[in-house]
Amino acid sequence: MQKNKIAYLVLEDGTIYTGYSFGNNKYTEGEVVFNTGITGYQEILTDPSYSGQIVVMTYPQIGNYGYIEEDVESANIQVRGFVVREYCDFPQNYRSRSTVGDYLKENKIPGIHGIDTRALTKRLRNYGTMRGLITTEDLPEKELIEKAKKIVDISKIDLVDIVTTKKEYSFPGDKLNIGIIDYGMKYNTARIFNKMGNKVTVIPAYYSHEDILSKKFDLVLLSNGPGDPKMVTYGIKTAKDLLGKVPLTGICLGHQILGLALGADTYKLKFGHRGGNHPVRNLIEDKVWITTQNHGYAVEKDSLPKNVEITHINLNDNTIEGFYSKDNRVFSVQFHPEAAPGPLDCNYIFNDFIKMTVK
Repeated sequence: MQKNKIAYLVLEDGTIYTGYSFGNNKYTEGEVVFNTGITGYQEILTDPSYSGQIVVMTYPQIGNYGYIEEDVESANIQVRGFVVREYCDFPQNYRSRSTVGDYLKENKIPGIHGIDTRALTKRLRNYGTMRGLITTEDLPEKELIEKAKKIVDISKIDLVDIVTTKKEYSFPGDKLNIGIIDYGMKYNTARIFNKMGNKVTVIPAYYSHEDILSKKFDLVLLSNGPGDPKMVTYGIKTAKDLLGKVPLTGICLGHQILGLALGADTYKLKFGHRGGNHPVRNLIEDKVWITTQNHGYAVEKDSLPKNVEITHINLNDNTIEGFYSKDNRVFSVQFHPEAAPGPLDCNYIFNDFIKMTVK
């Protein structure tokens, strides 16, 4: 592989990693997080939940099956930067349209390869997620570190406002009428509901509860999305106003917003859950499922009201992965059933969502 321009990844704690630029050579900054997935890098790049973040892949070689146009989860690349150990620029796949590097370059997203991602991951695990930057500028170390320390904390930004759809759109169906509030939805969520024969309407995050109730939905899902759920104050208010008036379900950020609407609290995890290998126990069926996850926040277990039942827990750290409120007709999960772990292991969740419509 031809080595490109020297690039630097700089963390706010003063750690500097030197590698090579690929994709776009421009400067970028954000929250540095890691994902343990072996495949699925394209879905990761286009997942709106990663808005504001620089993503580190722990698997050592990335790009070997190239960029596949049909596998995107949103209209654009959503990450601010991409970090890999070894970038493969000669993909072998009949569906591949181009290399990952070219895809990043098209979308003006910088990447860095050739650094010790194992050491970087261990640092993020030990000390937590950090702000960081990628640059090809050869500046003094002190200046680079100062820049990293001044990066705005994305937990103080409403990232949902950036990624939500600006206008509603629908997919026809003749069964249920399902609404999805788009906080940063991945395409496959709407696709799965629609393949089940349901009409699906995706609506902007800022719609009021009156707007939503006027659509006569049989079920409303609060989608995944980026950032701190407490920043989505309008979403929490809307969810509160919808409680008991229409069946509500949620995934990831939507799950956290529903938790806040029910009166629970949320908190930031040390380094989050990001990958396709997280074991979750279904407490109702007493079964364990391997799930795909991507979140930096969780619902505080002890803060849930007594009439809310915990349905799923994470077997790595016992965090809440799902809850159910019979009184309010609410059911949500923290993990991503639409991300096809298994690949169909968690599709049962969509059937459970549908069951919420039965009184």
